Amino acid sequence: MSSSGLSRRALIAGAGAAVVGWNTTARAWAAKPGENVEHLPALDGTVTLQGAGLERFSSDFGHLVTAAPRAVLRPASVRDVQKVVAFAQRLRIPVAVNGQSGDQTVVGADALESHSSYGQANPRGGIAIDARGLSRIVSVEPGRAVVEAGATWAQLTDAALAQGWAPPCLTDYLHLSVGGTLSVGGIGGAVQRHGLQADTVQELQVVTGTGELVTASPERNRELFEAVLAGGGQVGIIVRATLALVPARERATVFTLAYDDLDVYRADQEKVMAEGRFDLQVGNVVRSADGSRWRYTAELVAFGDAGRTVDRERLLAGLRPVAGETSVVEQDWREYAFRVDAFAGYLRAAGFWGLPKPWLSLFLPASTVGVFMREATEVLTAADLGAGLLLFYPYARARVKAPLAVLPQEPVGWHFDLLAFPGPGADTAAMLERNRRLYERAVELGGKRYLIGAVPGMTGADWRRHYGGLWERVERAKRRWDPAGILAPGQGIHAA
Repeated sequence: MSSSGLSRRALIAGAGAAVVGWNTTARAWAAKPGENVEHLPALDGTVTLQGAGLERFSSDFGHLVTAAPRAVLRPASVRDVQKVVAFAQRLRIPVAVNGQSGDQTVVGADALESHSSYGQANPRGGIAIDARGLSRIVSVEPGRAVVEAGATWAQLTDAALAQGWAPPCLTDYLHLSVGGTLSVGGIGGAVQRHGLQADTVQELQVVTGTGELVTASPERNRELFEAVLAGGGQVGIIVRATLALVPARERATVFTLAYDDLDVYRADQEKVMAEGRFDLQVGNVVRSADGSRWRYTAELVAFGDAGRTVDRERLLAGLRPVAGETSVVEQDWREYAFRVDAFAGYLRAAGFWGLPKPWLSLFLPASTVGVFMREATEVLTAADLGAGLLLFYPYARARVKAPLAVLPQEPVGWHFDLLAFPGPGADTAAMLERNRRLYERAVELGGKRYLIGAVPGMTGADWRRHYGGLWERVERAKRRWDPAGILAPGQGIHAA
């Protein structure tokens, strides 16, 4: 092995042996040259073919799907990604990128992991690409940042804040890879103002399913640009992104309002969204203190700067939460942005982090969301949530520009996000069946799914129904940029 990485050889972790390539007849790694052996390309990084290096990529955050890859590439350059994808394309070996993101301050096996919940980033016996091999913040300048796809939003946030800037929209948990969230959309509490994280992208560098490196933007290779953002990794691998930044704020005033009435909660949430009162707007569904019913909580956030207070009375005027149950907390902006870290620490300490998580993420049109939520809360129990959350808040469809971020057609919709952390011994098979039933009901009511969720039994017909009039565009993009059909098989979008 050369000092710069592999030179047509890959170490088999823990075995002390080496391979020279892929036997096209046996469809397995070969230790000796031969007539049917395709040699591995010379790489700057490393490839792992056996041992713990593979095991770490066999599962994901959801711990519901397990399938060991045949190899893991830890790239040291974009060239590595190109070479391995081209190699895999010739040999019809599946490939998927795995963010392997996580809180770098956490020590232990669960510090780095794929945050897919249902095998979406699993190459199903193919080659996993460890995105942490490309995780630099390349540059931060006024109004924009250039980052490699394996960098996390936490890294970017801190790098931007150091220069007085911030990403306009963030996921709740920041230790997720930039490439991963852009591939599914990336939703957070600023969706009402800025759309998805995918809507803040100015330019991408993409390795297509043939190994070609392409620069794509709204002005250049637009068709590829739009096929990659929220495209589920089906046509290309994001290796670098140029992202919009906005001036950083110093303070966050967080209003928490409690509701017992679903209709009043919905009306108030839609009212403040229409009027643009707050900078961030989320909400969740929780059990009442006595465990007898579900309650609705709005979390509304106004940004400000030191020495200037927000007009609390004006922001809350006309809203109708339960009397006496509104709280207001002033926080440092960064403290609020990283607020989920403490909750994640609790989940790790309590043993929930590494258990199966049957998440369900949906978008519902405003006209039918009340029907869906009433039916869902009749089905769901406190055990279904475990230590987790059920997020429930509105969005304005006009703010979401990425074409493949498929949403209901109405101007206002609602995000239903069951982030379940069930306890030990939970019947996750039954919970997955429940997810399927809720998904079917959502579709009947005009709803769509968000690609991170765990919905079992998705068929080609389901995906065609999901994409609707976009399906031909999705299929055309797959044929053009991934003609061998090797990329991101775990999504199941183009499965036979």
